[in-house]
Amino acid sequence: MAIEIGQEAPDFEAESNQGTVKLSSLRGKKVVLYFYPKSFTPGCTRELQRFTELYSEFKQNNAEVVGVSVDSVSTQKRFAEKYNAPFPLVSDKEKKVATLYGVLNEKGTSAQRVTFVIDENGKVVAVLRNLKKAEEHADRALEIIKGKA
Repeated sequence: MAIEIGQEAPDFEAESNQGTVKLSSLRGKKVVLYFYPKSFTPGCTRELQRFTELYSEFKQNNAEVVGVSVDSVSTQKRFAEKYNAPFPLVSDKEKKVATLYGVLNEKGTSAQRVTFVIDENGKVVAVLRNLKKAEEHADRALEIIKGKA
């Protein structure tokens, strides 16, 4: 079941390249929770690079960015290091987080490319899916965070 606008973002705790991430511990900040299919693939790499380029603007707008894929923690660490990602990349190897958010692909092998924008109170205010380019997720999420979308 997919999470919709207006719903409370399901809490989760999972390992990332930066240690354990618990969504509810980010209350009081806006959160951009973006799911991507696979580290080191062209689209996912461009998406990560764009979120990294815009990260200081997210921070200026009281927002945190968290990426999630079904890759292992060691893969997430290599992916983050290679592209200097300043935010956590969650390893969802058990596919629990992707299942919680209803973003597993039809085969159940990886997450779809879907971005959730969550407000300071933990409510989902936007769901971005089916954008033409992977890197558009970062730009659109930032517009929403800034209140321009």
